[in-house]
Amino acid sequence: MKRWGRAGLGGAVLMMAVQGGWAAGVQAGAPAPAASGPSGVPVAHAEDDGRIRIQLVARDEVEVSSEISAKIASMPFRDGDAFRAGQTLVSLDCSLYAAQLHKAQAESDAAVQLKRVNDRLSQLHSIGQIDVEQAAAKAKASAAEVAYMQATVRKCAIAAPFDGRVVKRSASAQQFAQPGKALTTIVDTSHLELKMIVPSKWLAWLKPGHPLTVKVDEVGKVYPATVARIGARVDPVTQTIDVTAALSGHASELLPGMSGWASFAGASR
Repeated sequence: MKRWGRAGLGGAVLMMAVQGGWAAGVQAGAPAPAASGPSGVPVAHAEDDGRIRIQLVARDEVEVSSEISAKIASMPFRDGDAFRAGQTLVSLDCSLYAAQLHKAQAESDAAVQLKRVNDRLSQLHSIGQIDVEQAAAKAKASAAEVAYMQATVRKCAIAAPFDGRVVKRSASAQQFAQPGKALTTIVDTSHLELKMIVPSKWLAWLKPGHPLTVKVDEVGKVYPATVARIGARVDPVTQTIDVTAALSGHASELLPGMSGWASFAGASR
């Protein structure tokens, strides 16, 4: 009869436990954990029916900030509010800059008048050429100052660059705006894109312009789309590639962050 030492007996028990656990896992069909890619898009191969997991993202998301230092007069849109391109997102109190503009305009008018007088006196040989040149230079400098102040005053109202919605307000009226500091974050909800990761073998038939349909989980509806861009590099580990698709039309009920399933014609090739 073979006798086991303490070390041998412990090793045998451990081996039996490992083998038993592995066999139970195989019989139970325990799934492997799914990996995740950038932006939370699942890195998974195509389903048997050719579907791919997608996520809706906004084409543009902007942190709006001021280019000048001034007190905030008003911010009419709050978190979640929708706006149209061209509407004012932030109004600044620019009374000081407006006063400086009026002063620059008055000085420019005086400089232009002086130049006209000097030009007339020069024709009558009653003034030297250097005086004429100095008057002309002063008129140009005054005009440049007016243009500078006009550009500054135009920055007192920040308009929306696109149709969208407010994601987050980082400031409120009566606060002081600092150049470059975010006042509000906005997102373009009129141009949503679909981000997905597909098997790299699909490159044999998947090209920009390829049609697809996407069913969005949150609303339970199906929308047509087309492939807009294909990534520039294949992941050598997962053998997948990034693909971006564009919705064929605008759907106001869709929001960035929603997810769903995309179906491609010819995905089973």
